[in-house]
Amino acid sequence: MTAEPPKRMEPEATWEHYDLWVRVREALRALPDYFASETNIEGMLATDIFSLNTPLGATIEEQVVATLNQMRPVWDPLREYQTYSFTRQTQTFPDVLLRKQTDGQHVILGIEMKGWYLLAKEGMPSYRFTVSAGACNRSDMLVVVPWVLSNVLSGTPVTFRPFIESARYAAEYRNYYWQYVRESRSRDRSVILAEGVSPYPVKNDRISDRAASDPGSNFGRIARYGLMTEYMNTMRETHIRGITAKDWSNFFSQHRDS
Repeated sequence: MTAEPPKRMEPEATWEHYDLWVRVREALRALPDYFASETNIEGMLATDIFSLNTPLGATIEEQVVATLNQMRPVWDPLREYQTYSFTRQTQTFPDVLLRKQTDGQHVILGIEMKGWYLLAKEGMPSYRFTVSAGACNRSDMLVVVPWVLSNVLSGTPVTFRPFIESARYAAEYRNYYWQYVRESRSRDRSVILAEGVSPYPVKNDRISDRAASDPGSNFGRIARYGLMTEYMNTMRETHIRGITAKDWSNFFSQHRDS
């Protein structure tokens, strides 16, 4: 028996911050035009190119947050949110909060933000998203920011159009896919939901759903569930110094493997 797939639920147009939410999404789409990084990489061997994502991933995410704050005229053109700014938090969901700085408590929206090194060997983001839908507000987003070095093997990081999805919808679709869509020999397709969760948890809250049977440790691999397929295909065709990201990745793979 197959259940109905989840529906994407955006914030109500009557929500007092709805226009801000729309403008934040627009700012995220425009991110590559504003992003600037002081990080500079030199002397990288071609066979080591795949290792970049681990040491630079967190740095890229920090710089994306700084860029969003510099883009205030885009998402706050009337200066209605001067006491708010984007802040990054570690070890809990979501990675980024648009929060009131005068009290540090009032949160308007959250962004689970992850960098994707576009030339990674796997050809897709490896990030696992296991957060329960109950921990996501309608305004929260899942954002994946692809990046490469400006000169492929050296230079500063440059970003491309990010993938933007409702965090709640991504969590609901993940569980739906695991139970009803994927091909599996396992008889137990059930998902054990986190209990007592609510939006904007603290560090030690248990907010992750988990699969009852997951021998391959694939639960939460959003990039494999179909949500990002069209987007990833487009990104792999992106030209970097006149050559597609897909061809760069294949070239580096061949030489690394040999």
